[in-house]
Amino acid sequence: MKIHMDTSLKRIHTFGLDVLAKTIVEAECPEDFLMLWREAPYVCQPKLIVGEGSNLLFCGNFEGIVVLNRLKGISITESTTHWHLHVAGGESWHELVMWTVKHGMLGLENLALIPGLVGSAPIQNIGAYGVEFDKRCEYVDVLSLSSGGKVRLLAAECGFGYRDSVFKGKLKYDTVILAVGLMLAKAWSPVIEYSALVELAEREKITAQTVFDKVCKIRREKLPDPSVTGNAGSFFKNPVILKSMAEQIQLEYPMMPFYHVGDNLVKLLAGWLIDQAGLKGHCIGGAAVHEKQAPVLINSGKATPTDVINLAEYVLDTVYQQFAVKLEHEVRFIGREHEISLETICQS
Repeated sequence: MKIHMDTSLKRIHTFGLDVLAKTIVEAECPEDFLMLWREAPYVCQPKLIVGEGSNLLFCGNFEGIVVLNRLKGISITESTTHWHLHVAGGESWHELVMWTVKHGMLGLENLALIPGLVGSAPIQNIGAYGVEFDKRCEYVDVLSLSSGGKVRLLAAECGFGYRDSVFKGKLKYDTVILAVGLMLAKAWSPVIEYSALVELAEREKITAQTVFDKVCKIRREKLPDPSVTGNAGSFFKNPVILKSMAEQIQLEYPMMPFYHVGDNLVKLLAGWLIDQAGLKGHCIGGAAVHEKQAPVLINSGKATPTDVINLAEYVLDTVYQQFAVKLEHEVRFIGREHEISLETICQS
């Protein structure tokens, strides 16, 4: 376990806001987590587990311990039909995707360049370009902070939903994700139904490397590099609404893009709604809506947490007034001692 003297959080979250933690610790084994949650002087202090900080908004200084997941290791077994990967929670997600493509273990290529660690993937049930994490997940190994025991949850026990899981619900404060199990079929076929990838179907031969390269190209063109411009990726979830409500919006906006996700449900694009509301480039203080990718909020230089919070609230209100659609933030809001929500902030 490594304890850092420098407690600035600017370097460990991609928004790059100038905020502090009381303590920053690197946990390198499961026992480190148990020590922090059970032994003096740590047990009574608020704690937050962070990977690469790619989906966080610190709303101010954190009055507790920020714990960096540094669990490492990858092991592989195989069956007749599948590759089975056991990957520690502190491994880089994108580096894992690159490694699997290079070694012919295919099925993750659509999830390239998603920031964060492997341990964050099941929490958010990450997804992109037609592939969701839960479709490749076999199990998730967790450490119970209350009992000290290690438990393996099969994918069906993880409560996966759209950017959701049991790890955002009842297991949120009692578990550390130690590792995930991924199951990749040896009989590979490309997933290119998503509009941005359809053009690949015109090629005579499509490889996983082709899909990987295309996804990386799209993401680099659309999303700002957090090492240059602070951001947390897509700030808002794509809203799912009733089909009848979508049909009402279409009367005024017949070109509105949407996707059917059930017999009576439709998914809209948050970026399209924000763009139609005329919010691209809109600034509040040092925070701004990205000029090219509307669901992304950026730190344009010297943004404060308050700037980002006020901008997020303004975007939600403006979209709701124009479309009667309520957006939800995908980014996690972190308060002084624990996770909060924009709705909670607005009500206080």
